[in-house]
Amino acid sequence: QVQLVESGGGLVQPGGSLTLSCAASGIIFSRYVMGWYRQAPGKLREVVATITSGGSTNYVDSVKGRFTISKDTAKNTEYLLMNHLKPDATAFYCCDARTSTRYYWGQGTQVTVSA
Repeated sequence: QVQLVESGGGLVQPGGSLTLSCAASGIIFSRYVMGWYRQAPGKLREVVATITSGGSTNYVDSVKGRFTISKDTAKNTEYLLMNHLKPDATAFYCCDARTSTRYYWGQGTQVTVSA
Protein backbone atom coordinates (compact mmCIF):
# COMPACT_ATOMS: atom_id res chain seq x y z
CA GLN A 1 0.00 0.00 0.00
CA VAL A 2 1.40 3.37 -1.03
CA GLN A 3 1.38 6.11 1.55
CA LEU A 4 2.67 9.67 1.48
CA VAL A 5 2.43 11.36 4.86
CA GLU A 6 3.14 15.05 5.24
CA SER A 7 4.10 16.83 8.43
CA GLY A 8 5.50 20.16 9.52
CA GLY A 9 2.74 22.56 8.63
CA GLY A 10 1.41 25.17 10.99
CA LEU A 11 1.10 28.84 11.75
CA VAL A 12 4.09 31.07 11.17
CA GLN A 13 4.62 34.81 11.12
CA PRO A 14 5.56 36.59 7.90
CA GLY A 15 9.27 36.33 7.36
CA GLY A 16 9.45 33.08 9.27
CA SER A 17 10.41 29.59 8.17
CA LEU A 18 8.87 26.15 8.08
CA THR A 19 10.09 22.79 6.89
CA LEU A 20 7.58 20.34 5.49
CA SER A 21 8.35 16.63 5.37
CA CYS A 22 6.80 13.88 3.31
CA ALA A 23 7.46 10.30 4.31
CA ALA A 24 6.80 7.79 1.56
CA SER A 25 6.18 4.08 1.87
CA GLY A 26 5.17 1.40 -0.57
CA ILE A 27 7.12 2.86 -3.48
CA ILE A 28 10.66 2.61 -4.73
CA PHE A 29 11.37 6.17 -3.76
CA SER A 30 14.42 6.66 -5.93
CA ARG A 31 12.43 5.99 -9.11
CA TYR A 32 9.93 8.77 -8.59
CA VAL A 33 9.79 12.46 -9.32
CA MET A 34 8.79 13.95 -6.00
CA GLY A 35 7.09 17.27 -5.58
CA TRP A 36 5.02 19.67 -3.56
CA TYR A 37 1.92 21.48 -4.67
CA ARG A 38 -0.40 23.83 -2.84
CA GLN A 39 -3.95 24.98 -3.02
CA ALA A 40 -5.28 28.15 -1.47
CA PRO A 41 -8.97 29.02 -1.17
CA GLY A 42 -10.27 30.48 -4.40
CA LYS A 43 -7.03 29.78 -6.26
CA LEU A 44 -5.90 27.13 -8.69
CA ARG A 45 -3.65 24.34 -7.56
CA GLU A 46 -0.02 25.32 -8.00
CA VAL A 47 3.04 23.14 -8.28
CA VAL A 48 5.56 24.66 -5.88
CA ALA A 49 8.64 22.52 -6.44
CA THR A 50 9.78 19.22 -7.87
CA ILE A 51 12.85 17.06 -7.56
CA THR A 52 13.72 14.33 -10.01
CA SER A 53 15.19 10.93 -9.29
CA GLY A 54 18.55 12.39 -10.24
CA GLY A 55 18.17 15.34 -7.91
CA SER A 56 17.35 18.09 -10.38
CA THR A 57 15.03 20.67 -8.91
CA ASN A 58 12.47 23.07 -10.26
CA TYR A 59 10.48 25.83 -8.57
CA VAL A 60 7.60 28.10 -9.34
CA ASP A 61 8.96 31.61 -9.86
CA SER A 62 7.27 33.04 -6.77
CA VAL A 63 9.32 30.86 -4.39
CA LYS A 64 12.70 30.77 -6.12
CA GLY A 65 15.47 31.71 -3.75
CA ARG A 66 13.30 31.19 -0.68
CA PHE A 67 12.13 27.57 -0.85
CA THR A 68 14.34 24.50 -1.14
CA ILE A 69 13.17 21.03 -2.04
CA SER A 70 15.33 18.09 -1.07
CA LYS A 71 15.10 14.40 -0.39
CA ASP A 72 16.73 11.69 1.66
CA THR A 73 16.49 8.47 -0.33
CA ALA A 74 17.68 6.37 2.59
CA LYS A 75 14.74 7.64 4.64
CA ASN A 76 12.24 7.71 1.76
CA THR A 77 11.49 11.28 2.72
CA GLU A 78 11.34 14.55 0.86
CA TYR A 79 11.42 18.01 2.38
CA LEU A 80 10.40 21.53 1.56
CA LEU A 81 12.29 24.20 3.43
CA MET A 82 10.38 27.45 3.23
CA ASN A 83 12.16 30.65 4.23
CA HIS A 84 11.05 34.26 4.26
CA LEU A 85 7.45 33.20 4.17
CA LYS A 86 4.85 35.64 2.93
CA PRO A 87 1.10 35.68 3.63
CA ASP A 88 0.44 34.58 0.06
CA ALA A 89 2.09 31.25 0.90
CA THR A 90 -0.93 30.40 3.02
CA ALA A 91 -2.33 27.22 1.49
CA PHE A 92 -2.83 23.52 1.86
CA TYR A 93 0.39 21.79 0.86
CA CYS A 94 0.57 18.25 -0.49
CA CYS A 95 3.43 16.11 -1.60
CA ASP A 96 3.21 13.85 -4.61
CA ALA A 97 5.19 11.17 -6.35
CA ARG A 98 5.04 10.26 -10.00
CA THR A 99 6.52 8.23 -12.77
CA SER A 100 5.27 7.94 -16.33
CA THR A 101 2.70 5.39 -15.20
CA ARG A 102 2.09 6.02 -11.51
CA TYR A 103 0.87 9.00 -9.51
CA TYR A 104 0.37 9.23 -5.75
CA TRP A 105 -0.28 12.07 -3.37
CA GLY A 106 -0.57 12.66 0.32
CA GLN A 107 -3.34 14.06 2.48
CA GLY A 108 -1.60 17.37 2.92
CA THR A 109 -0.77 19.82 5.63
CA GLN A 110 -1.95 23.37 6.23
CA VAL A 111 0.48 26.27 6.18
CA THR A 112 -0.76 29.61 7.44
CA VAL A 113 1.40 32.71 7.28
CA SER A 114 -0.07 35.43 9.42
CA ALA A 115 0.87 37.95 12.06
